[in-house]
Amino acid sequence: MTERKAYPLRISVEVLDAVQRWADDELRSVNAQIEYVLRDALRKSGRLKRSVDDEDNSGDRSKT
Repeated sequence: MTERKAYPLRISVEVLDAVQRWADDELRSVNAQIEYVLRDALRKSGRLKRSVDDEDNSGDRSKT
């Protein structure tokens, strides 16, 4: 399993509410939604390579 590190995050109420609604729509926790969005942005910008762990969690294995 991937090592995890806690990180305190200051976020506006408006943004947090929007992320909560988005997470609810996708059946994720707010924490998981934030990590998903960050990982997706990092991959798209070429700053993070797609790992086997990401593929297992995404449900879409067509991008291997």
